[in-house]
Amino acid sequence: MLHQNFIAGEWLDGAAVNADINPANIAETVGEYARADAAQAEQAIEAAAAAFPAWSAASPELRFDCLDRVATELLARSAELGRLLAREEGKTLVEATGEVIRAGRVFKYFAGEALRVTGDRLASVRPGVDVEITREPEGVIGLITPWNFPIAIPAWKIAPALAFGNTVVFKPADLVPGSAWALAEILSRSGLPAGVFNLVSGPGSKVGQAIVSSRHVRAVSFTGSTDVGRRLAGDLVARGAKVQLEMGGKNPLVVLDDADLAVAVDAAINGAFFSTGQRCTASSRLIVQEGIHDRFVTAMRERMAALKVGDPLDPATEIGPVVDESQLRQNCDYVEIARKEGAAIAGGELLERETKGHFMAPALLTDTHNAMRVNREEIFGPVASVIRVKDYDEALAVANDTDFGLSSGICTTSLKFASDFKKKSSAGMVMVNLATAGVDYHTPFGGRKGSSYGPREQGAYAREFYTAVKTAYTRP
Repeated sequence: MLHQNFIAGEWLDGAAVNADINPANIAETVGEYARADAAQAEQAIEAAAAAFPAWSAASPELRFDCLDRVATELLARSAELGRLLAREEGKTLVEATGEVIRAGRVFKYFAGEALRVTGDRLASVRPGVDVEITREPEGVIGLITPWNFPIAIPAWKIAPALAFGNTVVFKPADLVPGSAWALAEILSRSGLPAGVFNLVSGPGSKVGQAIVSSRHVRAVSFTGSTDVGRRLAGDLVARGAKVQLEMGGKNPLVVLDDADLAVAVDAAINGAFFSTGQRCTASSRLIVQEGIHDRFVTAMRERMAALKVGDPLDPATEIGPVVDESQLRQNCDYVEIARKEGAAIAGGELLERETKGHFMAPALLTDTHNAMRVNREEIFGPVASVIRVKDYDEALAVANDTDFGLSSGICTTSLKFASDFKKKSSAGMVMVNLATAGVDYHTPFGGRKGSSYGPREQGAYAREFYTAVKTAYTRP
């Protein structure tokens, strides 16, 4: 079966076909998916533009009903869709099913937001004049999503875009089209009018660029690499379009001498290695005070040795494969870079399993300092560095010494240090005695510096990006 693109309410073949390969068994094709070209992307954009006037004026109840149907089906089919996600991306079945459930909860949340039409009425400084402040949908929204969360990130972009009355052109990651197609198929049966939602899978160089360049696209929300994000931002700002970027991270987890060792190790293992380390919020720099350093490293190595890396569909598996050969090669290159820079390395070996796949043991790099490449550049794999520091002040300085600022964490039993870190960390999200990865769907998501640009995603803060403010003055 060829999974087609969805444009103007119809399923259409693309310009080419893309094979979706299982990273745990590269001999297995998960499915074949149509690839759009620039012309088909333009067709989707025109369909979205034509559908916008009616959808932007649709009742909040209609928007609620459509989004709620999507949410209900996602939750009902979470086991089935979780299995699909695990097969195409490599997450463990538990993580993959949890991601589908999260996508369902996101749609439930924004179904409710569609009904919460807010505004303000103020008294003017001029007698006899009323002032009303309202929010209106922006128009056609281009959504470009990454491969590491192939259903959750599309959900937290698509749901608010539709809830607030925009129309959507959605380009998922070319590497993992299956979960995105499944979500699009559910949306196609949700009651949305033709053209309100459009799916165009394909390469970013063609489909993504067409979305970014089109004068009909009022705003683009992008999650992906820093280099691509900055280039897109330049193009969008040049033509006056709105842009939202979520890019890289080099997230610190500080472990102080007074930390509960078990809590710290749990937070580090989860944040650094679960989801195969393929999270922009992953704990890639473990900044450890010297008094607890040796015990922490020993405990980490013991836990790492016990982690089961293997088939994501096996309930006993804790870490699945790396998403593809290119990412695996990049991970291995960084481990070798660390070795040449003088780091001691535990783990990081390529692993053989029953099926040929992209399996890698998690790697812990010790004897590192913050100027090393492995501590400056995002690796995006199951690789974490340990940096020894003398005290809290040095830990805070090292944590903030990065071009990124997405997530940060601290493990401590001191209210004084926890409170100070929450204030002074230069990240958009701060965790205390928790992994740096793992956030709630009803709260704002985003960072600072090279990690994010534009308004926050998720929760009530999503309204800032997907709507425009209008101020109206009236003399009765």
